[in-house]
Amino acid sequence: MDTLDQIILGKTRDSELDYYGHAFHRNIGIINSTEQEQLRNACVAIPGMGGIGSAAVAALARTGVGNFRIADFGEYRLVNTNRQYGAATHTMGRNKAEVMAEIITSINPEATVSIFTEPITDFNIDDFLMGADIVVDGLDFFMPDTRSLLYSKARSFGLSVVLATQIGFTATLHVFSPGGMTFDDFFQIKGGMKYEDKMLSFLFGLTPGGLYKNYMDAGYIDIQRKRIPALGITCQIASGMAATETISILLERKKIKSTPHYSNFNAYLTKSQKGYLWLGNRNPMQQLKIWYAKNNGRIELFKKRVKLIKTWLKRKVGLSGDKRIALTKSHV
Repeated sequence: MDTLDQIILGKTRDSELDYYGHAFHRNIGIINSTEQEQLRNACVAIPGMGGIGSAAVAALARTGVGNFRIADFGEYRLVNTNRQYGAATHTMGRNKAEVMAEIITSINPEATVSIFTEPITDFNIDDFLMGADIVVDGLDFFMPDTRSLLYSKARSFGLSVVLATQIGFTATLHVFSPGGMTFDDFFQIKGGMKYEDKMLSFLFGLTPGGLYKNYMDAGYIDIQRKRIPALGITCQIASGMAATETISILLERKKIKSTPHYSNFNAYLTKSQKGYLWLGNRNPMQQLKIWYAKNNGRIELFKKRVKLIKTWLKRKVGLSGDKRIALTKSHV
């Protein structure tokens, strides 16, 4: 005799559904049939197939999104193994976008994938965004100028951009809608800024609450060499947040809370933050944090000098006191 779960599962037979219908049938109940068809026809553009972009595109493909425009000019290297979805021994040396396109179509053979294997620039960004319904930012952390270009162009196309990143165990989420605060205004990234200043502004704008501070060694953040500690665990969480927000926007399930709204989730501390960063990085507290970070070396040097001066003064006072004691004794 069949058990109850076998009877329920047996109600939907393979022969009654096409490939897409059967592959994504288990979504129904969370996503309804009409919404699933919307996702089937939706197109998501994701520049960057690194830790966030690759996991986000795989999550969206498994949710049934049927069309993608993906870009990456890099090839998989051994150092990518700890966090990037497509990085494996058999993909080393291969273009990331091409590998992820194969993964998408292995999940859903009906999916259409447009691949860009060159850097996103002024020359090709219009072609890249053409036909997309939404953008998920999968760019490398250290690409502020390409980000400014991407967000500006997406805005002109009327597209929202979902930005999720990982810092330590903290996953961050921002949404830049066409009618909301711009990327450059929120992060206060301006022409003529030094590269290091752009990156500091980006970092502090991502995590206004500083959830990553207590357990992440900032000494391993090297802006000059473009290195920051990264965990595959947090990339998965951040990409899940990005994919969820993308689906929500595509299906118009809730009102978009675009920047300066933000949300952070720290899996290690099981702590989440939602906030509204008034004025973005123009917020006085943000300005103070960024100033301190930029001048931290000078401040620490000043503290050391003050400490040396105090030590010297104590010794001088101590020696003077010893002399007075000696003189008093000699008079006695």
